[in-house]
Amino acid sequence: MWSINPFNYSRRPSLEVRIGKLVLGGKQALRLQSMANTDTNDTAASIEQAVRIIEAGGELLRFTAQGIREAENLKFIREGLDARGYASVPLVADIHFTPNAAEVAALHVEKVRINPGNYVKSVKRGNASDDYSEEEFRMEQEQIRERFLGLLAICKKKGRAIRIGVNHGSLSERMMNRYGDTPEGMVESCMEFLRICREEDFNDVVISMKTSNTVMMVQSVRLLVDRLSKEGLNYPLHLGVTEAGDGEDGRIKSAVGIGALLLDGIGDTIRVSLSEDPECEIPVAKQLAEHALQRSGKIYIEASVSPHYSPFEYRRRETLELTPVGGDNPPVVIASRAGNYETEPDFRMLDGKLLDKQGKQYNITSFADLQHAASDKHNVLFVNVSLDELSEANLKLLCETKNLILLLRTVTDNPLGEQRAFFHRLLDAGCKTPVVICRSYAEDSLEALQIKAACDIGVLFVDGFGDGILLENKGSISPEELNSIAFGILQATRVRSSKTEYISCPSCGRTLFDLQAVNARIKARTAHLKGLKIGIMGCIVNGPGEMADADYGYVGTGKGKISLYKKKECVERNIPEEEAVDKLIELIKANGDWHENCP
Repeated sequence: MWSINPFNYSRRPSLEVRIGKLVLGGKQALRLQSMANTDTNDTAASIEQAVRIIEAGGELLRFTAQGIREAENLKFIREGLDARGYASVPLVADIHFTPNAAEVAALHVEKVRINPGNYVKSVKRGNASDDYSEEEFRMEQEQIRERFLGLLAICKKKGRAIRIGVNHGSLSERMMNRYGDTPEGMVESCMEFLRICREEDFNDVVISMKTSNTVMMVQSVRLLVDRLSKEGLNYPLHLGVTEAGDGEDGRIKSAVGIGALLLDGIGDTIRVSLSEDPECEIPVAKQLAEHALQRSGKIYIEASVSPHYSPFEYRRRETLELTPVGGDNPPVVIASRAGNYETEPDFRMLDGKLLDKQGKQYNITSFADLQHAASDKHNVLFVNVSLDELSEANLKLLCETKNLILLLRTVTDNPLGEQRAFFHRLLDAGCKTPVVICRSYAEDSLEALQIKAACDIGVLFVDGFGDGILLENKGSISPEELNSIAFGILQATRVRSSKTEYISCPSCGRTLFDLQAVNARIKARTAHLKGLKIGIMGCIVNGPGEMADADYGYVGTGKGKISLYKKKECVERNIPEEEAVDKLIELIKANGDWHENCP
């Protein structure tokens, strides 16, 4: 039985699944994919965009098939790509509400993705707020089975693969009723369909568990992997963070969620969902995959998992409060260089000392000099430390000394294993000393640094570790850009909000407006509203669900029509698109969330 080794990399063994001429899983390379955002009925535009994605390095390509007409047109897209010399690149049909469309699509493309949350309609019941009875629960399971068997039969006959793609934003009412808004609900939603596949001896299955919440995404996939492993199952996994957004935010958020799992050895194919042209997703996915897989073969870290840690639920490590670090304070950002920062860091480095926002100086000492320095009980000390210095005697000293903040650095080629082992040893000892996670790079590419730092540091915050970030870089990245990455990692891991957060879908053939243009317009008007969450969703498939924790939502509901949400409640429907951004601003102002000193 395979399980995650948090300190040393091993790739999860998975079943090989053939998707047309492509083999996914097993010992195959991590496969990169994207999704077209053209109208699936526009054959020429769909083929041209597919070619751009393939030439960027995409190995699988998904198209939405929201109805029979779109599913039938996949035949002509497939034929057009074959004629252009791309017969080896498999196509995937994305299905949500229409099982009949899935069965048609399976006649023409190599893989069909279904969403368990809305593949069939819920059974009619009297009061939706009541708990489902066992009979109602069973009736809906039977309805699912009846509809799903038809698709399985076609896929068996035609040699097609299926992806069971669970989306947090579209869990069925029945699953929400029984399990609530939890990773358990996502896992059970997947297992229900997977059991039918097993009963029918159908194994050409890929699984995904997606959400815009990086922490829940990681926990859900880890929980699913644990469940599969205990049952002796090893289906390959597709990884992705939905509605990641664009620009730096989209790259950091994707790298946090996908990267955390890749570093755990989990994942066989990935899609980075950016609110940009889909061909822009592939280079980001490639960099993320290459960086995460470099963890293989590094120095072995001897360590054991603390019983006080769970990979399936978020528990922030309890630490002393040495204001503004530790305790219930949000994690801090330490700037390693002087700069003109848009978001003010909590500390700045200056000549070997740290200055806080008020100009107070703090000394930095080495662990070797700690015993002498710690005799001053009245001043907070920052201490450079690494795992190799954490002897039993030094650990005892840390537990007894109450005025220390650790700057956790690395000395081996397995930095994640080192830092995780350090935190687990502190947990075992009951040591509550605050720890700032320090990582150093040598990058000249801003995008590369965004991806690597978010991948390496983000997973530790997802695990509940860390009271701050000190990000250093020897390349040409500016201090302001370093600072922005650090704050971006904290925002993406949901431990500190320092700017407006946009939960923005990547666009697809269902999108009902120019998503990139609308994103830009909304950001230009609302970027000053720090701490506010705004969902910008192209359609209603996952929109209301994925943005459930957003403060406001902007959702396409028809051609040129927008609906606005306050939390989960739709407050105004079918607004003309040209009026919708202004109406959104009016809604924010009416609810008192518009800062008075802003335009």
